[in-house]
Amino acid sequence: MKDGKLLTLAIESSCDETAAAVMLEGRCSLSNIISSQIDIHKLYGGVVPEIASRHHLDNVNRVVGQAIDEAGVTFEDIDIIGVTYGPGLVGALLIGLATAKAYALAGDKPLIGVHHIQGHICANYIEHKELKPPFMALVISGGHTNIVEVTDYNKCHVLGGTRDDAAGEAYDKVARVLGLGYPGGPLIDKLAREGNPEAVQFKRVFLEKGSLDFSFSGIKTGVLNYINSEEQADREINTADVAAGFQAAVLEVIVTKTVRAAIDMNKDKIVLAGGVAANSRLREMFEEECDKNHLKLYYPSPVLCTDNAAMIGCAAYYKYMAGEVSDLTLDAIPNLKL
Repeated sequence: MKDGKLLTLAIESSCDETAAAVMLEGRCSLSNIISSQIDIHKLYGGVVPEIASRHHLDNVNRVVGQAIDEAGVTFEDIDIIGVTYGPGLVGALLIGLATAKAYALAGDKPLIGVHHIQGHICANYIEHKELKPPFMALVISGGHTNIVEVTDYNKCHVLGGTRDDAAGEAYDKVARVLGLGYPGGPLIDKLAREGNPEAVQFKRVFLEKGSLDFSFSGIKTGVLNYINSEEQADREINTADVAAGFQAAVLEVIVTKTVRAAIDMNKDKIVLAGGVAANSRLREMFEEECDKNHLKLYYPSPVLCTDNAAMIGCAAYYKYMAGEVSDLTLDAIPNLKL
């Protein structure tokens, strides 16, 4: 406790960020430490699970110690321990989970297992103190693209998801084809600013009528086919136009479906979450459409869009307040459903 308020120590290790945070009453971040492996995985064009796990093992205790020190508290002050247990890379998840269990056992403190996607949604509560359910959420990242109806802090229902590639995954693959590097999302977002989204048209995939699902593999293939055909014809390729056209095709579908879901389900708020929620054009399009349809739009700052432990601590707090506590048999579930 600090000044009679609940303190949560949270650990996140689902992919390639080793993160720890100390949260006060769920929504106030006293520290949020992130050790990123991006520069390491850039060499391979994507995350290598075995390498990610090894770096988590090397970093996790240091990151936890740094989070506690920066928060100005001691381990004895911590009341509960939250940790991501899925979805994610199984080896990476196990490092964070084992660490959290050890701290919980050593300190005789409650352990709270958190769904990674629930954490991303909760990131918005940290910066937007007035935000509370119900609302419609779009979770958009390298591994997920989901439209989620949030009815309470611990209750949500997935209305639609990707049938193949997640949006962030499609961005990474297209960036690789264009020779931009990794991670692809920020690079395409930046390059698209220099291009004309109308110059190279790619098909918008809305699927069957009324569906809130997504499919991005066709757009990715469309980019590849366009580049191959232009190269065979010995024509110069304007990569900025390709990036802008690709991004426009992806985001038009995402924004249209999410806004439609909010209207159809009588929600007056839309919340963005996940790494791709930092995309500047995505935010602009949502702001335009939400303004037209009299919807309130919320999204976190970029540091809370990427994987971090503050969002896990926020989610853990609300689970604990609802009486949801895990035990030491809690296991990593790489394909955990929401």
